[in-house]
Amino acid sequence: MDKNEFQSLLNKAGINKKRLSELSGIPYATVNAWGSRTPYPPYLKFMLVNYIKAGNFDKIGEMFKSLDTDA
Repeated sequence: MDKNEFQSLLNKAGINKKRLSELSGIPYATVNAWGSRTPYPPYLKFMLVNYIKAGNFDKIGEMFKSLDTDA
């Protein structure tokens, strides 16, 4: 993963480095160092892609809930 892909995935997830740190329990200093002082960890892409997918599933679920209340 490179810096552009990392930033793109953060944007798609709707989060920033600070929020990623909070969600993952990884210290902010560590997250902030990725791509400059330290390489991006191999699990990061998997984690962000699945966070994005989970958000999409939540949105779909909300759509179905609104359909149930309309009946």
